[in-house]
Amino acid sequence: MRRIIGLSVLLLAAWSAQAEVQGEEVTYQAGDTTLKGYLAYDDAITGQRPGILVVHEWWGHNEYARKRARLLAAMGYAALAVDMYGDGKQADHPKDAGQFAGEVSSNMEAATTRFEAAMALLKQHAAANPAQISAIGYCFGGGIVLEMARRGVDLDLVASFHGSLGTDAPATPGSVKAEVLVFNGAADPFVKPEQITAFQSEMESAGVNYRFASYPGAKHSFTNPDATAVGQRFDMPLAYDLEADHLSWLAFQQALEEMYSK
Repeated sequence: MRRIIGLSVLLLAAWSAQAEVQGEEVTYQAGDTTLKGYLAYDDAITGQRPGILVVHEWWGHNEYARKRARLLAAMGYAALAVDMYGDGKQADHPKDAGQFAGEVSSNMEAATTRFEAAMALLKQHAAANPAQISAIGYCFGGGIVLEMARRGVDLDLVASFHGSLGTDAPATPGSVKAEVLVFNGAADPFVKPEQITAFQSEMESAGVNYRFASYPGAKHSFTNPDATAVGQRFDMPLAYDLEADHLSWLAFQQALEEMYSK
């Protein structure tokens, strides 16, 4: 019980630290598609700092993605919560969320164009160091950042939190420039054991610097405090897991510090 209380206090303090962060609504283009994102940074920090792209869950560009961007900004990064669907649209029902996510995932060329448009916007911001860019994603977004790494997008580090692992275009030797982190819920029924085995084999065959962490008992969407209620509402295997959330975020934070202290 003490361990859980301690984790609660740490996470509450981290979320509260966002109060000093500045947030900007941003609009950008990818071809004919207008995208609406949110850029967060601490204006008390002078000069450029590493930039982090945050890719939303299948629900779309919502407040959760923005909270993670603000949390990263409070840690000293410039963070852009991106819009992969266009016009900042969001879904209130799994049927719509699945449709939106499917449309993007089925056209990875267009998805890459949208991702790179967000990346270009972040690089142009005064707070971001254009030579130091990483990306994280949640659920749908976790799958997207892994796909961007496979496609050789110039990122330092990508981290997938309870994201999909499968792909139609596996990484090949030398194609992945980024260090890859995967944080998985061991009780997530959407990620099958055979998919984990295939992913690990893919990464090893391609010579990727990767780490895979699986948290016992953690279900899908384990980092999102709203997941349990949403899972109950739609009878889906979603649940927040405080310990898995904390441990995965700590591991990601340490990886960022290692990356950018070199």
